[in-house]
Formats: sequence, structure tokens, C-alpha cells
Amino acid sequence: MNSLMTKWLQRLSLGLILALALALRLTGLDWDDYRHFHPDERYISWVAASIAWPTTWRTALDPLRSPLNPYYWPADATSAGVVMPQDEPRKFAYGHLPLYLGVAATRLAEWLSPMLRPHLPAEWLLVRDVLNGAERIEYRHLTAVSRLLTALFDVGTVLMLFLLGRLLYNTAVGLLAAMFLALNVMHIQLAHFFTSDPYLTFFVLTAVYFMAWGVSRAQTGQGGRGQLWLAALFVGLAVGSKFAAILLFLPLALAFLLVARGHMQWLGLATVVALAILAFALTNPFALLDWHCHVTTPARQLGPFAIPEVNWRSCYLENITTQSRMARGSLDLPFTRQYAGTLPYLYHLEMQLRWGMGPLLGLAAVWGLGWVIWRAWQNRSGAMVNRSLLVVLAWTLPFLLTTGSFYVKFMRYLQPAVPFLMLFAAAALWSLPWQRTRIGLTAGVLLGTTVWTAVFLGIYTQPHPWLQGSRWIYANVPPGALILSEAWDDTLPFSLEGEGRRSAYANEELTWLVGADERDNHAKLEANLALLARGDYLVLTSNRLYGVIPRLRQRYPLSSQYHQLLFDGRLGYELVALYGRFPRLGSLYVKPDTFTWPGLTPPTAVATYLNSFPGLTWGRADESFIVYDQPLTMIWRNAERKTAVELAEYFAR
Repeated sequence: MNSLMTKWLQRLSLGLILALALALRLTGLDWDDYRHFHPDERYISWVAASIAWPTTWRTALDPLRSPLNPYYWPADATSAGVVMPQDEPRKFAYGHLPLYLGVAATRLAEWLSPMLRPHLPAEWLLVRDVLNGAERIEYRHLTAVSRLLTALFDVGTVLMLFLLGRLLYNTAVGLLAAMFLALNVMHIQLAHFFTSDPYLTFFVLTAVYFMAWGVSRAQTGQGGRGQLWLAALFVGLAVGSKFAAILLFLPLALAFLLVARGHMQWLGLATVVALAILAFALTNPFALLDWHCHVTTPARQLGPFAIPEVNWRSCYLENITTQSRMARGSLDLPFTRQYAGTLPYLYHLEMQLRWGMGPLLGLAAVWGLGWVIWRAWQNRSGAMVNRSLLVVLAWTLPFLLTTGSFYVKFMRYLQPAVPFLMLFAAAALWSLPWQRTRIGLTAGVLLGTTVWTAVFLGIYTQPHPWLQGSRWIYANVPPGALILSEAWDDTLPFSLEGEGRRSAYANEELTWLVGADERDNHAKLEANLALLARGDYLVLTSNRLYGVIPRLRQRYPLSSQYHQLLFDGRLGYELVALYGRFPRLGSLYVKPDTFTWPGLTPPTAVATYLNSFPGLTWGRADESFIVYDQPLTMIWRNAERKTAVELAEYFAR
């Protein structure tokens, strides 16, 4: 086969992989009918609906007057169908850049819509959702457009991984790595959310690619500084998406030291770092401009020196500090207590092998990481050491070691390392010396991963449980009824056009998760039991609470008894509706086990319901993997109307 034919086949293969990646990421883009069932996406979209281009340059950079500032609600903030505070500070724990990109893409879609909609089929997703043929309010239309943008960025990540694989190894490894990433379930799922992690991952990978390219050119005597300038720009964009990218300065410094020569080396490095900071500043201006917040370093004694309390006043530092404390467990928040008792590194590994990558691709990734480290160590003093690979490892290893040690272990935290793990898996498989073994193992990993991807996509063929539960309530619960929910979980019903509005029902929250330790006391118990006695219906929209509280019996001596009592029917509530959706392929399902880890016995009706779906029960799942797009939702009716005194008799004091 001649070289021209080979190049065309390689380009065709890459095109097919990118088309597959896009199709997988657009499948089920309306997985919740754009009703913001992901809380981070919900908040980002809420803030985005208030972002606008300033009408005058005099207010453009004024933190208290600019409609571009994500740390402050504009004085005239309004958007149809959304309640917005006005003229007051707001928290924003994410980078500016994804927010601005989502708003810009939405404005572009609004501008293009009148020109394109009359000439395209009305039922197309592009027309109905992105060009807003469905005439959704800004809050929902913005989410639809931004999800498409997220999907496109993730497809861009697949392309950049191919380029990096080709640079470090060869075209075959690049194509295989791109295919692995195209099929990666965690990437596919996260591409369905307007959140910062997919943007962060794209900019991280692109920055590392330019670093590796620059080092490769320098190793062959072709310069490389121009590539490092581009790398610095993308480092700034990555940090502007999420602060976790700050670790990119390690490989950036290493790459520059490998490329630069002469006594001006350190000045050149300072210039590259300054370029990264400039890119960050231009895309996150209010990280540098808004000094109206309160973030303090407490006073302390350092030897003979007394260091006073310092208020840094930076809103950016306030949000970064809060997020850092949350991730490391020094800030005790209800939604992070799910990670109590989980092991650093091993929990991440388990979740990737079970859910994020699937067992075959996950094992290949772990093997690939070990293989690359071993090869780099073997060649550490060789004349042909791959310095570009050292730059890649200078990002991947510190990031994995740092992130894997966190107390909080959301699966998405690992996303910026996943493309590199896919590359290492592809390189290790392609390095096998025996052709039959190489082809057989590669085909096996591809086939197994394809099956797991198809199984996961099955959730998008089923209606969302919260929409089903809302419809059940409108059809069966009389207006004015008191529907109880659990604090830190979502409430039902959601308002549905033509079917009902949630304001028709009263809602109050049970606070089982809110108070812990000495606050899990009789006063809290009595308040919750009074609500249970008055409530007409009770909704558990997910396992956010029953998956955590029963495991933490020392922190919740009273509340930890509640869910099993409810499931056993002792509290007088009867399960009247139950909805779930699970990964499936045809008639076979893969179901998470949300009851064994917290030590609960599910209600008989739930066990019967789950057994009606043939397939595998695949063990525990990270809450962040199942709670947004595939929760198990239960609706209970207060059948026996027990008094608070009667309910209290079931709780051991």
C-alpha cells in the first residue's frame, strides 16, 4: 500500500472516530429536557443568564456595576422564568472562561436562528434546541447551547489526543488512543453537562501537546520556543477554566528548561509564565479586579514573630480557598460526607473500573500507566530518552498523586488525567511484541469498551425518573398536599408545561443530613418527626441521603435509624410510585447497588422492582455518576398518619 493511500486511510479513520465521538456526545443531550437536574450546571446557567455585554466601557470593568462579573449580581439582573437577586455578591467557584464561552455561544445561536431555522427541518436537535425552535426561555436555551458546546470541546479533546499520540509514538497509537477516549463513558457523560471539567481537560491536553511538540522540535534541533508560547497561552486558559490546572506550570517549566539554551534561560521562562498569566487575566478579569470579598489568614505565632490576621479581600481567592478546603475535607459539608471511609487512590480506581472506563479499558489504562513509567525509568540515562514523554508525565503523575489524595473524590476530578491514561493504554497495547497478541488484546479491549459504552447510552432511551415522578404527582396527588423532601436532595414535582406547576403543592424539607455529631440531637429528631406526622407524601429522589447517613452512625446516632425504619414500613408511609433508569443493552441492564454499602435492606417493592430488570447488579457507584441522569426515585404516601409521639417510639435514644 503506497504512502498516499495510507495517509488517506488514516485521515478517514480519524474522521470516523471524531464523528463517532460527536454522535455519542450528542445522544441524549436533552437527557433532562434541559431542566437543570445537575446542580453545578444549574448554578452556572443561573449565573450565565445574568451575564451580558456592558453598554458602556465606564462600567465594563467595575466589579459592582459590570454585567460580566460572575462574583456579583447586577443591579438590573433579570431573566424570564428565573428569580435573580440584584445588586449583591454571589459565590462562583468556577473559572470565568467556560461561563463566557457558553454565553457567547448562546448569543451566536440567537443571532443565527432567524436566518437558519426557516431552511432546516423543525425536528432536528440543532433547530429545536440549539436554534431554539422550541421557544424555550433563556435559562433553558442557554443550557441546550452550552451542552452542545461542551460536547464539541470534548470532541476537540479526542482530536488533540490523536495529535499527541502521533507525536509521541506513531499514527496507529494516536488513532487507538483517540478511539479509547471517544468511547470513554465518563467523558461521554460529562460532555452532557455544562460544567467546567470538559473545558479544563481540553485546554490541559492542548497545553501539554504544545509543550511536548516544542520539546520534540528542540530535541531534533528545530527550535521549539514558538510551541512553548502557544503552550503558555493554553496554560492560562486551562487555569481560567478551573484552578486545578495550576499544576501545568510544572511541565511548562520543565519543557522550557529542555528547550531553552544559554544564560537568558530564566528570563525566557519568566516571559512564558507571564504569557500564561496574561491569558488567564484576559479571560478571568474579575479574578484580579473584584476585591470586595472577605478571605482571611488567621493571626498566628511563628517563633518569636507574631503574624497578624490578613484579609486578602479577593473574591477569586475566597472561592479557591473554599473549594480547596472542601476537596481536602477540612471544610465539613453535607454533600461531601459521602466520602467518609473511602480510601485515597483506590476509590478512584474502583469507580473507574466499575463505571467510568469499564473493567477492560480501566485495566488497560492502569497497565499502560505502569508500563510508561517503567519504560521512562529504564531509559532515564539513555541518549534517546523521549523528553516529550517526560513532559507529559510531569503533568500526569503530580495531578494523579495530588487529586487521588483528596478527601472528596468526585469522579470528574480525574478527567484532566483520563486522556493521558487512554494514550498510555494504547501505547502499551501497541508495544506488545507478538502481532497476534497485540491485535487480540487490542480488539478485546475495544470490543468490551464498545459494549460498555452502548450499555451506558441505554439510559438515554428511557425517561428521566424525576420527570416520571412529577407526572405521577400531578395525576395522583391533589393540589395543596404537603410533599416532604430531604434537604440536600432535589424536590418533586418539577413544573411541566401543560401538566402542572410545583407551586400547586406545599413543600418542606427533612433535615436528616444537615446536622451531625452533637447537632444530631432530640430537637432535630422531634422537628423531623413533626414534619413526618403532618406530611401527605414523601419523596426520595435519589440516594444522596440514604446512601450516606446510615453509614455514619457515630455522626448520626439518631438520623441513621430513619431510612431503614421507613423502608420497613414502621413509620406508616407506603411506597406508591417508583422510577429508575439504568444502563442497558437490549433487555439486559447494569444496575448500581445503592443499598448494600450503607447497610440497608431495601423495601420489598424496591427489591421486586429491581429484580424485574434482568442483568447485572454492578456494585456501589459514586453518587456523582448516578444521581443526575439515572437516580432511583421513590414516592411514599402517609397511609397510617402516625403522630410524632408514635413515630418517636421506633427510634432508639
